[in-house]
Amino acid sequence: MTFIITYFNDILIALTSIVTGASAISALTPTPKDDAFWNKIKKILNICALNVGNARPLTA
Repeated sequence: MTFIITYFNDILIALTSIVTGASAISALTPTPKDDAFWNKIKKILNICALNVGNARPLTA
């Protein structure tokens, strides 16, 4: 628990960087097969970030 409290900002930056990278890769790759993998990663990270229910961002 002390580790999380101590490195909370670094963990938050790492998680948001992973989500941003996954979104960029999904947008840049032409095949839906690649997008499916990265969308699973984004879904897991959104659950970890408590982006569920009404807090979930709108998808286009």
